Amino acid sequence: MTESASRQESASQQRPRKLERTDLAGDAVDVAPWLLNKVLVRGSIAGRIVEVEAYKGALDPASHAYRGLTGRTAVMFGPAGHLYVYFTYGMHWCANVVCGPEGQAAAVLLRALAPLRGLEEMRAARPAARRDRDLCNGPAKLCQALGITGVDNGIDLLRGRVAVRLVDDGTPPPELPAQGRRIGIKVAMDEPWRFWVAGEENVSR
Repeated sequence: MTESASRQESASQQRPRKLERTDLAGDAVDVAPWLLNKVLVRGSIAGRIVEVEAYKGALDPASHAYRGLTGRTAVMFGPAGHLYVYFTYGMHWCANVVCGPEGQAAAVLLRALAPLRGLEEMRAARPAARRDRDLCNGPAKLCQALGITGVDNGIDLLRGRVAVRLVDDGTPPPELPAQGRRIGIKVAMDEPWRFWVAGEENVSR
C-alpha cells in the first residue's frame, strides 16, 4: 500500500470532531501549531495541514491587517474560524484561517497539506505536479488543488455544510513541531512563526 493510500484509509477510519470557535480564539502564534494535523475538506477532497505561518495583525508588519481595517482585510477582524483568501502576484490565491478575538485581526496562513482524499481531482486541478507530494506543498498549490478562490473568502470553516470545512479527525498536533522564520515576506522576517510537521514530505520547498 502506498503512503498516500495509507493516509486515505487512516482518515476514513476516524470520526471527525467538530471544532469550536473558542479553539481558534487564541493568539495566532499559539493557534498556528495547534492547526497542524487538522484536516481541510472541500467536497470529496481532503488534505491534512502540515505547514502554517502565523500573522498577528496590528502587531505584525508582515500582516495584511497591520495598517488597520480595509475592505480587503475585513474578514480578519471578524469571528475566528472564517477563511481569509487573498490574491497574490496577480496569479495565485492563498488561504488563511482567521483566529484570535473578534476585532483583533489575526490569521494563520495554510502553507501545505498532505493529500488524504480526492487525489484524482487534485491531479486534474494541478497538472503541473509531477508527484503527489507536489500537489499541495505550497500555499498557492493547495488552493489550486482544492479549488479555493476569492469566492470562498469569508466562509465559516466551522459550519457543517459549507464549501470548505476545517475538521479534526483525531490526529493530534505534533508534540514538538518544527519551527522557523516565515517565507516570502520582506518585513518582520526574523519572527519564528512558521510551523510544520517535522519530517513531512509534503512541506513546501
